[in-house]
Amino acid sequence: MSSSDRDPTGIDDVRVGRRGADLTLTAGVLIAVFASLLPLMRVVRPSGWLLGAVILTAGILAAGYVARRYRLAAIAVSLIEAAVWVVFVSFVFLRDTALLWVLPTPETITRQIPRLVGVASEEIALGAAPLEAGAALSFLIVATTGLLTIVVDHVVLTARMPLLAAIGLIAVSLIPAIAVPSDADVMAFVLLAAAILFLMRADTRARERQKERDAERTAGVPATALGIGAIAVVVAVVASPLLPQPTVRVGAGGLGPGTGIDVTLELGDDLRRPREIEVLVMRSNAPLPPYLRVATLTGFDGAVWNPDRVRSVPLDGPEGLSEISVAPNIDVAEYNTSVEVRNLSSPWLPVSYPAVEVTGLTGQWAAVPYNRTVTARSGTTQGQVYEIVSHVPRPTLEQIRARPSRANEQRDETTEIPTDLPPVVAQLAQEVTDDASTDYDRLIALQSWFRSSEFQYSLEAPVEDGFDGTGAEAVARFLETRAGYCVHFASAFALMARTLGMPSRIVVGYLPGEATTDAIERETVYSVTSGRLHAWPEVYFEGIGWVQFEPTNSLGTPTAFAPAASQGGPNDPANPATPLPSTAPSSAPGLTPDDGGPNDSGSSDASATGPLDLTPAATVSLGILFALAIPGLVRELRRRQLLAAARTGDAASAWTVVQDVAIDLGVSVPASESARALGTRLVEQHGAPPAEMSLLISAIERASYAPGGKHGFWQGEAIANAATAVSRAMLAEVEPPRRILAFVAPRSLVIRPGSLYAGAGARVRVRS
Repeated sequence: MSSSDRDPTGIDDVRVGRRGADLTLTAGVLIAVFASLLPLMRVVRPSGWLLGAVILTAGILAAGYVARRYRLAAIAVSLIEAAVWVVFVSFVFLRDTALLWVLPTPETITRQIPRLVGVASEEIALGAAPLEAGAALSFLIVATTGLLTIVVDHVVLTARMPLLAAIGLIAVSLIPAIAVPSDADVMAFVLLAAAILFLMRADTRARERQKERDAERTAGVPATALGIGAIAVVVAVVASPLLPQPTVRVGAGGLGPGTGIDVTLELGDDLRRPREIEVLVMRSNAPLPPYLRVATLTGFDGAVWNPDRVRSVPLDGPEGLSEISVAPNIDVAEYNTSVEVRNLSSPWLPVSYPAVEVTGLTGQWAAVPYNRTVTARSGTTQGQVYEIVSHVPRPTLEQIRARPSRANEQRDETTEIPTDLPPVVAQLAQEVTDDASTDYDRLIALQSWFRSSEFQYSLEAPVEDGFDGTGAEAVARFLETRAGYCVHFASAFALMARTLGMPSRIVVGYLPGEATTDAIERETVYSVTSGRLHAWPEVYFEGIGWVQFEPTNSLGTPTAFAPAASQGGPNDPANPATPLPSTAPSSAPGLTPDDGGPNDSGSSDASATGPLDLTPAATVSLGILFALAIPGLVRELRRRQLLAAARTGDAASAWTVVQDVAIDLGVSVPASESARALGTRLVEQHGAPPAEMSLLISAIERASYAPGGKHGFWQGEAIANAATAVSRAMLAEVEPPRRILAFVAPRSLVIRPGSLYAGAGARVRVRS
């Protein structure tokens, strides 16, 4: 008997099938939206926004599903979903100005929402990743997630274009990785890919309208496609890390062959990036590896420090890097430094100071005699391998104390002080140096004060307190809060030196890197990463030149010169007379566990102790548990839907419940096996109760072969209860791990009864 004879109109089948497809696709959209949010948790600390986004997404999708069950028009479904979005967002974030806490008012739209968006935008622009989500940022994330859900739901369930929705979801998931470069989030990628494949498969099955006689021939096609997709995901995850990856130019924006350098003092965003990239490797015969400078900043207009824009000459010309000029009694030591640039695309060449010769470069390069920096006239630093010869003045402690930090021939801007400089800068400079009798001692007093326990190194404090800049007001706020990073220490030191009448400037460059296990010609090779980007001040001394100081708390080695009695010859490495940086931070006091750590990359000391906030970890754990539970929840929804249909007398739905349980447990359900043969095997080998199984077999045979037997209303409750009893009995027969796996990873979601893969189930170990 044909199916048309048993159900002439077929309307019931269409409706049931449509509801099932809608429920499956709705669950797939929920998983896909959640997966697209996972990468965001690496940029914004998980907190209440994650729970709010999940609840809003689920609410919108549930409203859409219910609306479609009542066969409402597509525009009505979208309007209902939009109403859910408005009510939720208004009640959670906008109820102070909303009517009855849920209806936006003109004040809500014209004032409160723009204010929240503005504050959130500022947090994103100035914040340090991972951000702490306040009310404004949480509003922005939750609201945009809700809008994304409405769009994806319409595209997938109304337009039936899951591939188009997949493109949008993938684009959203990539935004955090583009904003903050980091390693690939494999878990998020796999979950999103699986959700997209699931959506495409569910949509394909919903479109199938083959007759019952074609089921065996086509049953394996969706599972085969899913298998191919799964293989593609695995290949992408394994192979992608092996391919050449583009890197983001730190401080310069855009994609390029290497990181860049921002020679202004806008270093905060660069230093707060969570991923460090190896910029270059270096080695030197100096007692300690030197700082590498790229630019100097001398002019200060009260708001920003401006990079020097002075005359440059050909590097290999007679006026390039000439010999330094020092007083006749000052010793000079010669050091050689070798640099190999591996991941830096910049026109400014990192060089040690004071360089008198640079060789090995390819392309056209220029030297700036004023500050002994090197810039490219054509090309960049990427891939350059070069040698630097530096002649370093080595005065004794007595000699530098005898030299004033003043010089009439210096350019006026080295001592310029803005008219609006807050008085606190000069007052503190005078107080800190009041007991010192020489310029050098005054600078040492300032350096020691900054490196004392009164100050703390912190990448976050300037952002949280709103002074993450280099202007005069930012310096005053830094001196008040006494927490900041290299930019603030260097700016404050240089301005305070100028209030004492000393020429000063700021240098941008790299701190020494970490020592590696490699050595060339008995010289240790050091690895310098992008997180070593740094700023430090220099002060001019007559007869000596520019001398660097290190006021940044916990970084490098503070400047100190040894007395003449303790020094050896001019190249004695045991007692270096000139300040050279250390490869490790000094143990200056004042750091706390929240300060971001002892280097400009923001990493913290692993041994530091302090209050432990378990909220992010708990939120992430709940998110992972939710993700793991999604397949089981979807499987349970499907089971309940089938049982509901079985209670109306649909024997096929009741039989499908049994088949799904068998597939979840790894029992083969081949298309060639009749219902009676399968039922008998389940009773004999897998613990199915004989009485209930006999009732189900009779019902499915009657529905398949008897006239008008598709729906047996008189036995609906009985066959539903029988299907439930058979399922429970089969689950009880297997070992607990197998039972748990059947819930966490139900195979019946992707393998249908009678398909190629359903006929190749593994043997299940039952308990004796």
